[in-house]
This record gives sequence, structure tokens and C-alpha cells, in this order.
Amino acid sequence: MSDFGREEIRAGGERLQGQWEFFAQTTHPGMIQLDGDTATGRAYIQELARARDGRQGLNYAIYHDRYQRAPDGWKFTERVYEVRYLDTTPLAGSAPREGEAPADPPTGNTSAAEGALG
Repeated sequence: MSDFGREEIRAGGERLQGQWEFFAQTTHPGMIQLDGDTATGRAYIQELARARDGRQGLNYAIYHDRYQRAPDGWKFTERVYEVRYLDTTPLAGSAPREGEAPADPPTGNTSAAEGALG
């Protein structure tokens, strides 16, 4: 296990951003189990990406985490990334290009929150 500080994480993220045509990650809550000053957790991930070199795909994964309580809050002590499903067939869609208008949202079926705002 390597220790990475904030600057190493930031630099790694910036390096990766240059490789992607687009990358979308959705993290879905899992669970956290507390045990005194330590905890374990799990989060579910869905990723959709296309790299500038043509690699692309859709995957579903799980983060398996360990945490430790510190004086300034909870900290990660370990994060394991487990891919559970990987599809590398060509993606049919594409990311919107800069300056293009986003797709129109569907009509009807508005949420209660949207109705409360109107």
C-alpha cells in the first residue's frame, strides 16, 4: 500500500484528465460499519469513459474501504477497487462538445421537488 498526500492525488487526477475524451463516474452509497475508532465501508461505482487513444467502456465496481478516526476527523487507511463488470465494446454515444447546447430534458414526469419550485 502506498501513501499518497493531497498533492500526489491532485497531480494524478490532472494527469488522468488529459487522457480522457470523457469520463463519468457515479458513486452509489453502500454501507459503513463502525468499530470504535476504526470502520469499514463499501461504495458502488458505475463508470463510463472513452480515452483519447480509443479505449472505452462501461464498468461497475466496488470500493472496499477502511477508515481510522483521527483528531481532525475520519481518514481513509485503505481503498481497494474491485471491478465486478467490464464492457469494452464500442460506446454508441458521445459526450457533448464544448459550446453545444445540452439535450432537452424529457417532458412530463416532473419530480415533486420541481413541482414545488414552480
